[in-house]
Amino acid sequence: MPKKILLFLPVILFMHSVSVAQISENFSDGNFSENPVWIANAGDWIVNTFGQLQSNNTVANSSFYITTPSKLALNVQWELFADLAFATSSANYTDVYLVSSASDLMAGNTTGYFVRIGNTTDEISLYRKDAGAVSVKIIDGVDGSVNSTSSNKVKIKVSRDANNQWILYRDITGTGNNYFLEGTVNDATFITSAFFGMLIKQSTVASFARKHFFDDIEVKNLLVDVTPPIIQSARATSGNGLDVLFDEPLDKTSSETTSNYTANNLTGAPLAALLDANDNALVHLTFNSNFPGTPNNQLTVNGVKDIAGNSMINQTTPIVFLTLNSIQPYDVVIDEIMAHPILQGGLPNNEWIELKNTSAAAINLSGWKINDDNGVSGAMPDFVLLSDSFVILCATSSLTAMLPFGKAIAVTAFPSLNNAGKQLWIISPRGEIIHAVNYSESWYQNELKKKGGWSLEMMDTKNPCGSGTNWKASTDLSGGTPGTKNTANAVNADSNVPRLLRAYATDSLNIVLIFNEPLDAGKAASINNYRLNDGIDMPVTATPFSPVPDKVNLRLNIPLSASKIYTITVNGVTDCTGNVIGNKNITRVGLSIVADSLDLVINEILFNPPAEGSDYVELYNRSNKIIDLKQTYVANRAANGTINNIMAVSAESYLLFPQDFILMSNDIGWVKSAYIHQNPDAFITVDLPSFNDDKGNVVILNAQGNITDQVNYNEKWHFNLLANTEGVSLERIDYNAASQSPDNWHSASTSVSYGTPGYKNSQYHVNDGVQGEMKVLPEIVSPDNDGLDDFATINYNFPDPGYVANITIFDAAGRRIRYLQRNALCGTKGSFTWDGLGQNYQQLATGIYIVFAEVFNLKGTTKQFKLPVVLARRN
Repeated sequence: MPKKILLFLPVILFMHSVSVAQISENFSDGNFSENPVWIANAGDWIVNTFGQLQSNNTVANSSFYITTPSKLALNVQWELFADLAFATSSANYTDVYLVSSASDLMAGNTTGYFVRIGNTTDEISLYRKDAGAVSVKIIDGVDGSVNSTSSNKVKIKVSRDANNQWILYRDITGTGNNYFLEGTVNDATFITSAFFGMLIKQSTVASFARKHFFDDIEVKNLLVDVTPPIIQSARATSGNGLDVLFDEPLDKTSSETTSNYTANNLTGAPLAALLDANDNALVHLTFNSNFPGTPNNQLTVNGVKDIAGNSMINQTTPIVFLTLNSIQPYDVVIDEIMAHPILQGGLPNNEWIELKNTSAAAINLSGWKINDDNGVSGAMPDFVLLSDSFVILCATSSLTAMLPFGKAIAVTAFPSLNNAGKQLWIISPRGEIIHAVNYSESWYQNELKKKGGWSLEMMDTKNPCGSGTNWKASTDLSGGTPGTKNTANAVNADSNVPRLLRAYATDSLNIVLIFNEPLDAGKAASINNYRLNDGIDMPVTATPFSPVPDKVNLRLNIPLSASKIYTITVNGVTDCTGNVIGNKNITRVGLSIVADSLDLVINEILFNPPAEGSDYVELYNRSNKIIDLKQTYVANRAANGTINNIMAVSAESYLLFPQDFILMSNDIGWVKSAYIHQNPDAFITVDLPSFNDDKGNVVILNAQGNITDQVNYNEKWHFNLLANTEGVSLERIDYNAASQSPDNWHSASTSVSYGTPGYKNSQYHVNDGVQGEMKVLPEIVSPDNDGLDDFATINYNFPDPGYVANITIFDAAGRRIRYLQRNALCGTKGSFTWDGLGQNYQQLATGIYIVFAEVFNLKGTTKQFKLPVVLARRN
């Protein structure tokens, strides 16, 4: 009989005698049905595994909300965390209702106040909602504060005092440690509240659905601010410039009154005082003369007020000058590279790089140098690079051409910038590496622009180790932005933890660990962060590679034993932005042995890819040896039979452990997109020889030039009933059978999309006596798209590869209603699915249906299966 499915109506939950004076909700209880009770349509929201409230509505062009009772409207502070993991727009934004007259936030007569995150200008602003009227923006936030396309993490804080003054803060780091004042306003239109909640407006499903996250919500009584601002620091930015940082946002008028500031070793007040446009706790002072070289320079501040009106009284702080001893890594970064100039768009035909001062103080570049793998440049001249400023660095012969575009300096022996990429790093006069970059032409992310005439720009200088994920081609029509802010400038914070990719031993006492990104050198050098098993424990030393510390050499106190596999565990290391290594922190290592004959075998070949695709060859280590792929080569044979086109599998040591696979291709990105890949780490980019589409050969050599395996393949080895073998790989059936036997190769099955790169072949066969069978699960299906038993899965299990299946669906009266599969090539195991629809994808009546399957192979073996399945519908 048909299964019974219950329809869920909107859940309306009410609190009983629980106080709604304040709200404190972090969803740590895993639900939103209690403490406090939230009101929402069932299915629109979930609490995810990270303990966050997450949207779950997947309906295109929809609006939905969630609310909870809240009566606080005066003398209140609201605070919450939000993450909109998409590009906001006029059709994709969130309204956080601080005050609402009703639970239904979409009703026209609902009144109140809300903070809108997003909209056309990607801002965070405060609105008032009047009954039956268009919402009114009463605090206009800074444009572009939530302009990321992938993650807009923000902490929002709003207060309203007894005098109806509203104050809106936001922190786009999402931490709540760096609040910025968006604005203030007085508004007393609505002084009561009934609900607090979030209203989501989303358009297309694919890009925006299920990407709204909320946490750490607090609605509480406002504590009155009676404390004046406190000076956090005063840093010199130039000879006569000073940046003063306070602990809270300031009143604009008093903070820009020059008479409120006095420097003890200078005469008179500053010429100008300017509140920073993006940080209203920061004031820029400019004096009429330079600070003297004497010690004990101090600044006194009097009369500057916070936004609550609390006034400072004669606070004094020392003036900090950034000296050579206090310079830290990433205080200056390489943030733009013109490696492939051509005459176009207005920029000179010269190579150059741009440096940016990311620190809070001015830095003199005198004596600094730029290095590459070929050597070191001459020293930079005496030049003061101001905080948040740029300078063009070029060869002496290019200086005159570059000066019209901004401040520029030249060095002798300026490195030649290779078009395809190279490693560059800048060093201070003390020899310390301040920033290093290993750029690549792939960083352009644009096939046209990498051909020349466009610079590479860093997106976010607070993420200086972001590699290709933090760089792209300039969009300035001149081809670049030397001396000015990058067109690619955007928030692109590094939220990804570092991963340990692999390791190899250079000898019995030294191991090299390879990570996916540069590490913090200090953390990487701590021996306490590394452990080896089998009694070796901690290394004696840990030495990060230089200049880009994405590798670490471990020196052991106990030598590795031959033919033994060890495990390394890494904890506590961080990348250069502070992300701590996660669960990808364990790898294997051991002493490698040169592969002998058939230790390493060819296991899968794609020699006839689609036009947009790439050949691939998969190897399998069938031995008990640890094989170094640096000592392994792939080749083919010329027409006269000689081995040629020999290509190294890896330029550096790369260990292949017993019973592991490695997939080689010119374009592993295409292979991963075209086929199922269960092990993304089992891929390596190799400049493979050319393989013909009809027949050819693959040869594997060891470090001595001896053949470990070879296959002379032929397209006739494919399954005979395949009409088109383009994009179909040949799979080895048995690792231990002859490589050159056509009977040991078979086309990859339909169920794996005709290829199994990096994992066990679909046609792999061990004669374990399993008899062929087919089963249908579940026995009752309901094709109503509710995510529960929406389709039937027809599982098969055959003793040999090469079976072909014809599957037809009949109704209880014996009428044919769907051809499901015709001449489908099966693997030894796999499945097909039926969506419960007829031949023309029409809805079918409920009842009993028969799955009739007939399978056969070229040896004449046939078998038939009749499998019942019940089609049910919602009651």
